[in-house]
Formats: sequence, C-alpha cells, structure tokens
Amino acid sequence: MSLQPIVFVAVIASIIFLLLIVGTPVKSIRFIGQGLIKVIIGAVFLFFLNALGNQAGIHVPINLTTSVIAGILGIPGVAALAAIDFWVL
Repeated sequence: MSLQPIVFVAVIASIIFLLLIVGTPVKSIRFIGQGLIKVIIGAVFLFFLNALGNQAGIHVPINLTTSVIAGILGIPGVAALAAIDFWVL
C-alpha cells in the first residue's frame, strides 16, 4: 500500500492550516501581554521619577496615557514627560 500524492498533499496542507489557525491566537495573546508589561514598567518608571523628582518640583501623574508613553518610549519618554511637566505645566 503506497501513499497517493493527493493524500500526502492534503495531509500536509491540513497540518499547515491547523498550525496557522492555532498559532494566530497565541501571537495576539503574546502581543497583548507584552503591551501590558510595558505599561506596568512605564508606571514603575513614573513612580521612581515622582519619588526622586519630588525635591525638584517634578510631579508627573501616573495614569494610562503617561504609563503608555513611558512604557513604549522608555527612559527618553520619561525624560520628555518630566520636561513637559517642568517647562510647560
């Protein structure tokens, strides 16, 4: 009994299709998880900025917008928020 070429191609195609279907939700969950971790890290950065910048009169509120900016941009984003608070507000 030999494996027909059409059966072989159908099995390979169904395995690839199954992997694409299963892999898609995992990638989106990973992307959302990484985003949440960045927002939390941004909030921690802002907490330390507020704790250390209190003597210089710098206070950046910790909310979702500032946490996202600090989380995505990192230290330069925190510095930009501090500069905006210091010179603009």
